Amino acid sequence: MVCKTTIQRFDSAPRLQILVIVMAMQRKKLEMKDTTLWYLVGLITSDGCLSSDGRHIDITANDREYPENLKKEARLSCKVGIKNKDKSNFSHRLQISNIEFYQFLLSCGLFPKKSLTIKDVKVPEEYFSDFCRGVIDGDGNIRRWIHPGNQGEQWVLRIYSGSKDFVIWLQQRIEQAFGALGRVHKEERPGKHDAYTLKYGKIAAAKILKICYYKKALALTRKASLAQECCSSIMGWTKSKTINLN
Repeated sequence: MVCKTTIQRFDSAPRLQILVIVMAMQRKKLEMKDTTLWYLVGLITSDGCLSSDGRHIDITANDREYPENLKKEARLSCKVGIKNKDKSNFSHRLQISNIEFYQFLLSCGLFPKKSLTIKDVKVPEEYFSDFCRGVIDGDGNIRRWIHPGNQGEQWVLRIYSGSKDFVIWLQQRIEQAFGALGRVHKEERPGKHDAYTLKYGKIAAAKILKICYYKKALALTRKASLAQECCSSIMGWTKSKTINLN
């Protein structure tokens, strides 16, 4: 089987790259914008699954709208199916079947059964914000609450992982890219693997979210809305120990 992978740049849109993966014999092709590609890499890194067959990649979601939107934006021809159809906790599944895309993910540092042992991921600096947004949409949490003492509105951004190496790498990359300082928290769970949380306070969270969830960015609608609210809430703040506001 003859396979070809190319990156094409169009003169009419000099800042737009299209990833084209062609499987000549089976006529399978993936075409997507670079920002969409690296968002998918981030999403699959945090909440996707690479099958051991070397071909399939699964992305699951509770609501059908999200995988349908992913399918549209990534120009995928696969169908959105139902996982655990006969159970009450069923979910919707987008399954990508493409050997070349699978191998591309391997080259980035992903692999099957990665949740506890994944380390760094090879992400171009130019698209790290898209990658980071995918990670947050996959296994992140944006939360708001009212401080019981001063009654002020508080925000926090948390990113969860079972891999300490990945969390530390992500912490360093976020600091380099966005100038935001976060802390890694370890949760010891008897009889289970330890869990790790990368946590950012209000100002640092807003800085990260403002860069990652830019206008018309591909994102989970619920988290994009929370990101916008968080960014709007810091108006007037000028000092922070976790971010350089200058």
